[in-house]
Amino acid sequence: MARVYFKRVCSGASDQEISQAAGEVLEALITGENMPLASRIPMKLHFGEKGNLTYLKPACYDGVISFLEARGIQSEFCETSVLYGGERFSREKHMRLAASHGFTRLPVVIADGSHGEDAVAVPVNLHHFRTCAIARKLAEAEQVLVCSHFKGHALAGFGGAIKQLSMGFAAKGGKLAMHMSVKPSIRRWFCKGCGACVSRCQNGAITIRHGTAYIDHRSCIGCGACFSICRHHGVSIFTWRGICNIFFRRNVFREKLAEYAYASSRGKRHIYLNFAVNITNGCDCEPRPMFRTVPNVGIYGSLDPVAADRACYDAVAADGRKFKGLELLAYAEKIGVGTEKYEIVSLD
Repeated sequence: MARVYFKRVCSGASDQEISQAAGEVLEALITGENMPLASRIPMKLHFGEKGNLTYLKPACYDGVISFLEARGIQSEFCETSVLYGGERFSREKHMRLAASHGFTRLPVVIADGSHGEDAVAVPVNLHHFRTCAIARKLAEAEQVLVCSHFKGHALAGFGGAIKQLSMGFAAKGGKLAMHMSVKPSIRRWFCKGCGACVSRCQNGAITIRHGTAYIDHRSCIGCGACFSICRHHGVSIFTWRGICNIFFRRNVFREKLAEYAYASSRGKRHIYLNFAVNITNGCDCEPRPMFRTVPNVGIYGSLDPVAADRACYDAVAADGRKFKGLELLAYAEKIGVGTEKYEIVSLD
């Protein structure tokens, strides 16, 4: 059974009150679990998409940053690029968005490179994946403070520590593998033969033939770098098979999330903070205002990501919002990511 430390946060709480509660939970967790801390601990979080209003604001993390600074621990805000277009598609745009949203207290690091191509293939040998493409800066970190906004998600059912470990830690190719289970193809009517995709392909799977790019799927590892670098929309990741995988095989998608969480956490001493505040039905990736579905619950901290998510899920369900996707946690427990059995250590 895992211990989950908890501090209640009321619905009218300010960002500063949320920050204070998070700092208290982190301190209680580290002290109570006698957890040794690395000299450098990146903070993996979400900067919020442009147009979203309910993402966790930077002031919510001040208490956590102050805790690290008081112990001489270096840190940075760490994120990865996304598959779809928008302000988080490339490192340059992503860093501009982070600055515009006020994430300036720490340096910002986009962990999978300028276009999502910088990945480490972490071996897992599980049902869906033999290896997982994890963003290099996160894969190489000894210890990460995984800060997750607990809320709903259209495909996963809900998002918390497991989704942050999986989709959040994955390089662009990993996100592609979890979502689509396909390899990119060239849309020849858009391709200009510029060679940008060739320069980004680490496996030498792309060549230019008769003025058009060609992908050899026997060599392609599905990293998504060609898709991210193409300025002419000449690379496609969409097929009927991939779309069906997304919408009609959600259990498989959730199992893939769990396997990536396993890859990101195995052998690591990560620390998990779940912010069950500003709880919406949708993800912070959605570029639109959303309504809160239940009152704020509080901050949860644990060394076990499955226990942290299950505690949040149960608390939100008790407040009247039962999200789908609970099988994600069952599968995560089955493969050894953590346990659903938890004990609450209340700081109230």
